[in-house]
Amino acid sequence: MEKDLIEFIAKSLVDDPASVSVTETEGERGPVLQLSVAQGDIGKVIGKYGRIAKALRTVLSATSNKDGRRYSLEILD
Repeated sequence: MEKDLIEFIAKSLVDDPASVSVTETEGERGPVLQLSVAQGDIGKVIGKYGRIAKALRTVLSATSNKDGRRYSLEILD
């Protein structure tokens, strides 16, 4: 569910929604969602001063508290 939510939000933000992909891996501190977008859309996902990235992480944190698993989000270049 968390993976689909982040993918949906990211596709809504970028110019090239076909290039958005979210993969789930296991990190040291738990599951990690890795978001990759087209090179020209990275700024749109991060936002000015990182505000959009912070909002994505906040939404992810709110949904992961229901499951008991704590996800983290990485935005790949």
